[in-house]
Amino acid sequence: MKLFGVINASPDSRHKQSIVTSSEEALKRAHWLLNSGADFLDLGGQGSTDDAIVVSPDLEWLRLQEILPSLAQLKVPMSIDTWKPEVAKKALDAGATIINAADGLQNEEMLQLAVEKNCLVVLPFLSGPDPRHMEKVQGDPISVLLKWFEKAIKRASALKIDHNLILDPGTGFAPPAWPWEERYAYQKRVYQNLFQLKCFHLPIYVSLPWKETDQHRELLDIILSQNIDYGRCHHPDRIRAAEQKLLGKNT
Repeated sequence: MKLFGVINASPDSRHKQSIVTSSEEALKRAHWLLNSGADFLDLGGQGSTDDAIVVSPDLEWLRLQEILPSLAQLKVPMSIDTWKPEVAKKALDAGATIINAADGLQNEEMLQLAVEKNCLVVLPFLSGPDPRHMEKVQGDPISVLLKWFEKAIKRASALKIDHNLILDPGTGFAPPAWPWEERYAYQKRVYQNLFQLKCFHLPIYVSLPWKETDQHRELLDIILSQNIDYGRCHHPDRIRAAEQKLLGKNT
């Protein structure tokens, strides 16, 4: 599995170690991520959690405009994590190479940007227009995900960019005030059935659990057993260690 190491230029991230406020801090974290087992970088300037403050595109870009070119000099593939197309465009022009489309390519401007740049796009499932306006999935989540991706891929195919898509079940996002036990059960159901997304013959990407609890470790083990293509993580060293542990169990 190839790993995207997370760098947050937003002060709202719940993972405080991932937050950077300068090019120097960003480079220091990038080197740590890459030396710890990450293959790529994922950079964002807007938090998506319940308590994150939604800022204007201008302020989001202000957080990124000095950091991103510095990271681009590392010559490592880097995704820009945003649901605002104007931010994504500036980031790609400044050296990002992948769109982590936190709007699920539901914004027409983001979709057209993906066409214009002809770059890889992480396409997350969303139960709403963006990560801050989501509803709980009703019914079997696997059926809902399959129908949603079928529609999204068809739309991308009409514009001849479906081959650039990387499918993300969207479990890194959540409706507001969703109790953990319900979210855990939902994620477990989705992760145990990631193989069903392979019917689209596109790479699969998952935001990997980073909290160190028994339930989070269980979810991580389930994901790793599914042999997916990409993971987004805060601690690549922990993921590589978990991979080795799982490999040892299977030999």
